[in-house]
This record gives sequence, C-alpha cells and structure tokens, in this order.
Amino acid sequence: MTETDTLITLEKISYSYPAGKQVIKDLDLCLKKGQRLGLIGPNGSGKTTMFRLIMGLLRPDSGRLVIFGREMTNKKDFFPIRQRVGLLFQDPDDQLFSPTVLDDVAFGPLNQGKSIQEAKEISRKVLSDLGIGDFEDRITYKLSGGEKKLVSLATVLAMKPDILLLDEPTSGIDPDTTHKIIHLLESIAVSAIIISHDMDFIRHTTGVIYGMIEGRISKEGGEIAHSHVHTHDHGEVPHTHSDISG
Repeated sequence: MTETDTLITLEKISYSYPAGKQVIKDLDLCLKKGQRLGLIGPNGSGKTTMFRLIMGLLRPDSGRLVIFGREMTNKKDFFPIRQRVGLLFQDPDDQLFSPTVLDDVAFGPLNQGKSIQEAKEISRKVLSDLGIGDFEDRITYKLSGGEKKLVSLATVLAMKPDILLLDEPTSGIDPDTTHKIIHLLESIAVSAIIISHDMDFIRHTTGVIYGMIEGRISKEGGEIAHSHVHTHDHGEVPHTHSDISG
C-alpha cells in the first residue's frame, strides 16, 4: 500500500469534553482505500465523538489525525476534507435544514460547484435509488423520524464522497428499507466506517468489525456466546439483530 492508500489514520487520539469526562483514550484506527469498517459498542463509548473528531467538529486533546495523507493541525485543514468525506449524523435533525427534501439533498452538490440542474438531477437519482423519489417536494420537518433518516443519507450520497462515515444509518428504518440501503451500499465503490448496533446490518455492509468500549477500539474479538443463542466476534459488545438475512 502506498501512502495515498491510507485514507484516515488516528494515532493515540484522546478527547475529553469540557465537563472533564474523557470519552476517547489513546485511540488508534486506520482506514485504507476500499475498506469498509464496522464499529459496534454501547452508547457513550466514543463512537460518535470519533466521527466528529475526524470531521474537525471537535479537536483532540492529543494524538495525530491524518486524512488523505495530510495531517490535520488546524480548522482550515478540514474545509477540503468535508467535500470528500460524507458524515451521516445519528440525529437527522442535525443534518437537515432546508424547506424541502430536494433543497436539502441538492445543497451538497451545489456547494461542490454543480449547476442547479446538475444538482437536481443528482439528487433525484439518489432519492430514487433509496426508494423515496416521490419525496422531493415534501416539507422536511414534517417527515417521520425514519423518513428524515433516509433523506439525511441522500444528502450525504449526493455529494459522491470518497469516504462515508455513517452513524446508525438504519435506526428507525424498517427491514425493507434496510435492504435497500444494503443494496445501495453494495452498488457504490466507496470506503466507509459504519457505526451500528445492528450486527446483521454491519455484517452485510462491512468487511471488518471492531468493537469500541470506553473510548478504545478492540480489533480482535473471540467468539463469545450470548443471549441470541449463537456465537460471533464481539459478542460481549452490546448490539441488536435484524432479520435481513434474505
């Protein structure tokens, strides 16, 4: 692998919130080109905080963060990164702000320099791929939680990023729609880190699964039996299962 094949590197990253609680502790993680990493762990283990650090929304207390071969040392370093890394927030209300669905989805392509017509075409294609092509004129704030989640995902995919950071992409979404998301992710060549409590979804969409507990990543997990009466790696990490085996 060359230097450019390593897309994201976190070395000994630590972060504490202003109140003093440390949520990331000497965290090491590497995402290489073509990889899809799954991340599971209990609430409060630092998963979402890690995404915010990668996007420059938070600054680490210590450690080294390198993205696309460049070390991130100040706020300006992250401006071009946000054009190439798509972050899906866990809460869609943190992502959506425009009056209509089409306005929200087209916002990213417009900021990438696309014409209004190009941005609309891209947006309509993504909405159609997600099975919500008839949503474009709907009022965003009137959508249900699951609908907002899908539109939020559309806003990220419309930017055609080199890296996806997906934080609980299937929360509040029914199994049929989860299948659509799986098939869509399978159809695009993009590296990704995906956070989810749903072990079945993670297994369908990623190649390597890590556990995260108390701000640290466990890169190896033995097969541990748990309440679902089967075994797999990271059985000790809290998670759920969805019936998406078909």
